[in-house]
Amino acid sequence: MTKLGLPDGIRACLFDMDGVLTQTATVHAAAWKETFDAFLRRRDGAGFRPFDAAGDYDEYVDGKPRADGVRSFLASRGVTLPEGGDDDPPGSDTVRALGDRKNALVLEKIKEMGVRAYPGSVRYAEAARDAGLRRAVVSSSANCHDVLVAAGIDGLFEVRIDGLVAAEQHLPGKPAPDTFLAAARALGVPPAEAAVFEDALAGMEAGRAGRFGFVVGVDRAGQAGALRRHGADVVVEDLAELLEEDAS
Repeated sequence: MTKLGLPDGIRACLFDMDGVLTQTATVHAAAWKETFDAFLRRRDGAGFRPFDAAGDYDEYVDGKPRADGVRSFLASRGVTLPEGGDDDPPGSDTVRALGDRKNALVLEKIKEMGVRAYPGSVRYAEAARDAGLRRAVVSSSANCHDVLVAAGIDGLFEVRIDGLVAAEQHLPGKPAPDTFLAAARALGVPPAEAAVFEDALAGMEAGRAGRFGFVVGVDRAGQAGALRRHGADVVVEDLAELLEEDAS
C-alpha cells in the first residue's frame, strides 16, 4: 500500500464526498449562509450577525446531517427552534424548514453551475481501484447519488452510505462513526483495515471514534492544524499528494 501513501494492511478506502471527491463544499457553505442569514435578519433585526461561511461552516455544519447542522449552529447563537415536519410551510422557523430551504438552494446552485470532481481525488480513487482496494463513499448528503452521477464518478465506488441510507438504517451522522462503520461492513472489511478520507472536523472525529486503520485529512480550507487535532493521521491539500510523494 506504500504506492497509495497508506500503511500496510489497509484494504479499503472510505471517501467523504463534498470537499474530498467533489468541489461542492463551497456550494453547501454558500447555501447555509443564505439560509441562516435570512433567518437571523428576521430574528435579530439591527443586531444581526451574519453566518461565517468559513468559521461557522467548519465548526458547526460541515460533514453533519442537515438537521444536526441546523441545531448545532443555532445552539451557538443561543437559539432553539421546534423540529417541525413535512407539512411545514416555506419560510417557517423550524429545524426542518431551514434544512429544507438550504437543500433547495444547494440543488438550485448545482443545477446552475454543475458539479466538478477534484482531478487529484479521481486519480487517487482510480489508483485505489487498480490496486485492488475496496471503495465506498460516505456522505451525509441525501443528494449523494445525483452529485456523483453529475460529476461522472459514480462508477468508481462499490458502496454508497449517504443521508438516505443513514435515515433508513437509523444511523447517527458524523461525528459519530456509524456511517463509516456501515460502509466498512458493506465492503466486508474491519475498521482497522480501512482508511477514512475526510475534509470536515466532524469526519476526523468519526474516523478516530471508529478506530479506523488510517485517517487522511484533506485540507481545502487552511485548517491543517485543526484536522490533526481532531484525529487526522496525515493531512494533504489534495489526494494526489499521496501518490506523488510515494513516487518520489
